[in-house]
Amino acid sequence: MAAPPPAPAAAAAARAGGLVLWLHGSAETGEQSRAQIAPYFSAAPAVRLTFPTAPIACVGDVVLNAWFGIPEVPITATTVRDEQGVLEAVEHVHEMLDKEVAAGTSPTNIFVCGLSQGGALAIASVLLYPKTLGGCAVFSGSVPLSKSFADRVTPEARKTPVLWFHGMADGVVLFEAGHAGCAFLQELGMACEFKTYPTLGHLLVDEELQYFRRWIFDRLGISQGTKDARPSSSSSNHEDLH
Repeated sequence: MAAPPPAPAAAAAARAGGLVLWLHGSAETGEQSRAQIAPYFSAAPAVRLTFPTAPIACVGDVVLNAWFGIPEVPITATTVRDEQGVLEAVEHVHEMLDKEVAAGTSPTNIFVCGLSQGGALAIASVLLYPKTLGGCAVFSGSVPLSKSFADRVTPEARKTPVLWFHGMADGVVLFEAGHAGCAFLQELGMACEFKTYPTLGHLLVDEELQYFRRWIFDRLGISQGTKDARPSSSSSNHEDLH
């Protein structure tokens, strides 16, 4: 007698643990981000990592990988974005999230994170996703949507916790842009932990990534042991366009 097909729960079990979806900054690739971020989670097989690459876009005379158009540099608290382009990129991220949830991953175990333009896309995607996710981490980013989108943020989305890192010496995405973004989230009633670094520019550094890893582990209930691993490539300059 043939064995019965596996129950739906079996498929869900295959997606146990957490997922970190990392969105890179403009002019970068997913593989470049993987080389820097993945070593921090090498001892945590329960955390899966995915690093998509943005499509090729033309910014003036420059051809590069970008999630949406780059209006100006530096990005300030009042920079106006191509919101239609942002929304198209958000739809792409939502497709990835929906696919992961359909495969059995709990939304509360999914973390959408990113650097610079990737961080901006990460928070926009979380704000407009109809489910509560495990969290969102923004590194040197900004909110690329106007406050008029507040009404589209569901009560479930507002429950997603946010961790935001920003250097006060950032000359690409100004500190004021990050601070205004976090303030907007708090106006929505969202929990946003804002980590500031007085001398940090538009960089992704070991101190941030160590804290980020602990934050992910805490939310997934993963034991962190007594000593943090420090990858040999612990910092990198990311002076992207945004």
